[in-house]
Amino acid sequence: MIPGSDSLKTKKTLNAGGASYAYYSLDEAAKQIGDISRLPFSLKVLLENLLRFEDDRSVSTDDIKAFADWLKEGKSTREIAYRPARVLMQDFTGVPAVVDLAAMRDAMKKLGEDPEKINPLAPVDLVIDHSVMVDYFGGPDSFEKNVDREYERNGERYKFLKWGQGAFDNFRVVPPGTGICHQVNLEYLAQTIWTAEYKGETYAYPDTLVGTDSHTTMVNGLSVLGWGVGGIEAEAAMLGQPVSMLIPEVIGFKMTGKLPEGATATDLVLTVTEMLRKKGVVGKFVEFFGPGLDHLALEDQATIANMAPEYGATCGFFPIDNETLRYLKATGRNEDRIALVEAYAKAQGMWRDKETPDPVFTDTLELDLASVVPSLAGPKRPQDRVLLSQAPEGFANALDKEYGKASEAGKRVPVKGEDFDLGHGDVTIAAITSCTNTSNPSVLIAAGLVARNARAKGLAVKPWVKTSLAPGSQVVTDYLDAAELTDDLDALGFNLVGYGCTTCIGNSGPLPPAISDAVNEHDLAVASVLSGNRNFEGRVSQDVRANYLASPPLVVAYALAGSMNINLTTDPLGQDKDGADVFLKDIWPSNKEIAEVVREHVTAKMFATRYADVFKGDDKWRSIDVGDGQTYQWPSSTYVANPPYFEGMTKEPKAVEPINSARILALFGESITTDHISPAGAIKEDSPAGDYLKSHQVPVEEFNSYGSRRGNHDVMMRGTFANIRIKNQMLPGTEGGVTKYTPSGEEMPIYDAAMKYKETGTPLVVIAGEQYGTGSSRDWAAKGTILLGVRAVIAKSFERIHRSNLIGMGVLPLQFKDGDGWEELNLSGDEDITIEGVDGIEPRSTLPVIIKFANGDEKKIEALVRIDTADELDYFRHGGILHYVIRKLAA
Repeated sequence: MIPGSDSLKTKKTLNAGGASYAYYSLDEAAKQIGDISRLPFSLKVLLENLLRFEDDRSVSTDDIKAFADWLKEGKSTREIAYRPARVLMQDFTGVPAVVDLAAMRDAMKKLGEDPEKINPLAPVDLVIDHSVMVDYFGGPDSFEKNVDREYERNGERYKFLKWGQGAFDNFRVVPPGTGICHQVNLEYLAQTIWTAEYKGETYAYPDTLVGTDSHTTMVNGLSVLGWGVGGIEAEAAMLGQPVSMLIPEVIGFKMTGKLPEGATATDLVLTVTEMLRKKGVVGKFVEFFGPGLDHLALEDQATIANMAPEYGATCGFFPIDNETLRYLKATGRNEDRIALVEAYAKAQGMWRDKETPDPVFTDTLELDLASVVPSLAGPKRPQDRVLLSQAPEGFANALDKEYGKASEAGKRVPVKGEDFDLGHGDVTIAAITSCTNTSNPSVLIAAGLVARNARAKGLAVKPWVKTSLAPGSQVVTDYLDAAELTDDLDALGFNLVGYGCTTCIGNSGPLPPAISDAVNEHDLAVASVLSGNRNFEGRVSQDVRANYLASPPLVVAYALAGSMNINLTTDPLGQDKDGADVFLKDIWPSNKEIAEVVREHVTAKMFATRYADVFKGDDKWRSIDVGDGQTYQWPSSTYVANPPYFEGMTKEPKAVEPINSARILALFGESITTDHISPAGAIKEDSPAGDYLKSHQVPVEEFNSYGSRRGNHDVMMRGTFANIRIKNQMLPGTEGGVTKYTPSGEEMPIYDAAMKYKETGTPLVVIAGEQYGTGSSRDWAAKGTILLGVRAVIAKSFERIHRSNLIGMGVLPLQFKDGDGWEELNLSGDEDITIEGVDGIEPRSTLPVIIKFANGDEKKIEALVRIDTADELDYFRHGGILHYVIRKLAA
């Protein structure tokens, strides 16, 4: 950290925990810019960042004064340069980021510059958590077998990451089998207040970060401001580039009361997600306030913060208070650091207690926690909350409206070689998974108690249910063992399968062959229930249509029930040893019992012990041998390859090429997710990516997942728009990554069509509806787009991260004006598109779009340029943010 010039003279000294720290005082700033005491806490963090880096170039005193002006209307058009303290990565997004860094070193070398100029300036932590798959389940050796398969599949990737750990400065890797990046961040990496040395002084300032996973926001629950960005934007941040952003609107979410008996943090976050999606908070900060915070554990706050991407916000921030200090102590943080957190927060007006006046917000909404009831979300979006009491009706509606199978509601089919049958709505996957919930001891302990009580009653999981337990931290195993709940979970098939994202990211592994065959042969709409944060179409499993998010204890309950058609609030889960009906209420623990078990068995020593050697890894990791060298010697590999982004790159950017007579590659409806655009799950054998792997002698059983192969552009561009559930409206009634090649009218894979267009030099556009690019912060959704030859995406609206990623790869995002859209314009996909003036665009300007219909008619519309800032315009003109960084470092 290199501080700025401090022309406002706000630097002061703070003593805490027996040490002295330099800091930039908000009180001192207020003397010159005006009262800022009631700024939202999240904006105070941004303001401090500008005070620390003010240099009259990237950060001016006018930028700082804009925060006082923000209070007048709760909004601002001021663009600021924000520099997070650090960067967090997971391996699915981290591998391609390190591939990019290695490729950038090669590019620097070709330009005659020092390749070591490409080096992280901000600390980077990469946690390997996305690669473990649930191949084995329901047995005592499931964990060991899954780890073995993980290393077998991913040896080339892990060797590459270990090279990166040695080749780059400020770059640490948390090895496989340790935990999920956001839980490791919450429990260990995050400090709430960060420190750094500069010229003999220790500076204290808020811990901030960007992460290459959208759920980076989880750490907002620990008062650490952070959010997800694409890998390319994170790479720029690592290399010293500020994050360009407008001072955001901040929506205040007031909480009152406390959760009632039987309601969990999961029920709460699904309620919050539904409310905020209806409110509309895309591109905005959300900050939580009110007396209800006094009744929420920090783990509950982290659960709520985690799902900020699902409710659409940039972040979901909680201020520092006594609960923050309790959690830091409970997870084994250093006592001096805890003292610094308290002293700093109080000195900076960042401390919340019962006497703290409410901040001024752009807008507010309110929830009485006492009104929260048991809920699920599904069958395909996290914001689609369903009351537990209405879950069967919810599935019946989906069976009719989503799957068109209402007439088959009672259909049952035999399963070959088994003594049970299968039908619509049967739960085939029940997974306790994801950092969202496994970071919260209360719901994990509740799941264990449900399992204990069910076991005591003689209940068993239905034989068609694939069960799994994949915590985000090894500490979970410690406290489940200490509470003597592991055996009960194991008895119901919830054996440990790995410490990683697993089912939540789509790594649920294959269903047993006989069950998979029955599902596919009879086109059954079966279900999964998972304690995750994402349930998009085709994400969890290619065999499973309906996916429901639920708390861990409800996951156990649904495994016992075996069907979404059973009403868990009124129907029996099964019979006890005497044949008497057993209901959910008979095995559900009380809030008091859960709290007592948590208090007794979750200890600070567990955290301190588990994280003492967090970067060491197991014997398998330590045995990986890598060579030296500051540039990478690219092997012949289907996992890691030198990408083509910088081929032919010059020191000066070329003029932006016009977009004339472009063809439409695909025509999409609403809520196209980054999972639709760039799936993370299994690679189908009969797909362009599958054909590519087979042509390189990769057997089908070794295909692994798209997510694991993000270091190879040849695989990933073939996987772009390859989701099995994506619907291209150029071919109504079809599913999967297909399109119409307009010149001949042929139906073919999107990749094949794109390559045919590339042969003739034809530019391409993609046209879509609302919320294009919602979901994960997946940079390959933009990288694949540009590699297919797509020059522009025209949509009714964009999700924040994907819009930024498109610009970061040199793709132009355009937004239909109100009243326009492909349906309103009667587009079929056969039209030619010309976008005028792309060489002279300005941020938030409009461009003429000329649509030429197949019959020769033409229509001209105006579309909004969704390049929002001057920095983003620079990135676009350079062909992408990485090209911009290379040229800047080479200058």
